[in-house]
Amino acid sequence: MNTNIENKVIVITGASSGLGEATARFLAQKGAKVVLGARRSEKLAAIVNDIRAQGGEAEYVTMDVTKSDQVKMLVDKAIETFGRLDVMVNNAGLMSIAPMAEVKVDEWDRMVDINIKGVLYGIAAALPVFTKQNSGHFINLASVAAHKVSPGSAVYSGTKFAVKAITEGLRAEVGGNIRTTLLSPGLIDSELKFGSSDEATSQFVQDIYKVAIPALSIAKAVAYAIEQPDDVDINEIIIRPTIQDF
Repeated sequence: MNTNIENKVIVITGASSGLGEATARFLAQKGAKVVLGARRSEKLAAIVNDIRAQGGEAEYVTMDVTKSDQVKMLVDKAIETFGRLDVMVNNAGLMSIAPMAEVKVDEWDRMVDINIKGVLYGIAAALPVFTKQNSGHFINLASVAAHKVSPGSAVYSGTKFAVKAITEGLRAEVGGNIRTTLLSPGLIDSELKFGSSDEATSQFVQDIYKVAIPALSIAKAVAYAIEQPDDVDINEIIIRPTIQDF
């Protein structure tokens, strides 16, 4: 195989479905050792068993990205099992789209906790490891909503703008041997489209997702960023269906 992915130890949050699952399966096929984190144990176990049945190496930890100690536990699992950590994919996310006038404060809080704090906790867990190794790669999932704000997406966009800012600040600070990639998906097939409790907005979101492209599209973009030579840093990728005009 002999790619820059083979034998790399890669941690992925939000790995029980959608983008995280597709990325885990694709990278494992390319010879990576993947460590998956999410809340749904049964789904994680099934994915790991599939990967192992195909000759891949995989582990999982049942965890919640809103708990910093649990994110650290996920990173610790990678190091305990495989002896190092090469890539941290901060993928877990929630998209609760609704007009601000609906005042869905609980959903605002949840998006801040998952989309912003979850990424920060991933950085907090992995950065000391990368610094000690003098190598590593952060891949943080943002969204096209990190680049354009649409009606109904104000808070969601706010969280993703934050991910963009945090990732760029991290890149400027770590420099040298630690790589950073901001990956901004558009309409990609996943459970993200079911995150809105506002009925009208939820129906609108599911309608526009009818043109979504497969989650494998994101997995391939992640692989592209990882497989570059160590002195090449793919800092930002925006990927959306060709037909998507926002």
